[in-house]
Amino acid sequence: MNDKNYTTNYIVPQTPDEVFAAINNVRGWWSEDVIGDTDKQGATFHYGFRDIHRTEIAITEITPSRRVVWHVVKNYFNFTQDETEWTGTDIVFEIEPDATGTKLTFTHIGLVPHFECFDVCSNGWGTYINGSLKALITTGEGHPNEGEPLNDSEAALSA
Repeated sequence: MNDKNYTTNYIVPQTPDEVFAAINNVRGWWSEDVIGDTDKQGATFHYGFRDIHRTEIAITEITPSRRVVWHVVKNYFNFTQDETEWTGTDIVFEIEPDATGTKLTFTHIGLVPHFECFDVCSNGWGTYINGSLKALITTGEGHPNEGEPLNDSEAALSA
């Protein structure tokens, strides 16, 4: 069994401060349907996408311009046998200065290939982290979910 966590990374020309600010602007890159503070250690926020995915996330670490860690307190999927599959996992953003700008490494610790949602969730994180968050960092404008599917996996689940 492969227990490798989902991870992705890239380098952008912006500063670590700019990358950090974009990560914490969750409504600017993930979803406009987020309730709660997304930029304060100890805060909890809620994300929802229709009746397909709802989650409660606690911000367990914020180290300015270096690292952000979220802990999934509760999760609900309507498309998996285990509706709570993400519960207890951690989502980590690591920010490192690079000679050409800043390296961002995103890891969802506990999102592993044997999860029923792995393909759909990996596709989703790819859309939001490599697409929307990167756009927010580099252009100032992300592509958050506004209630409509952003990728093929979301569209299939919404049908």
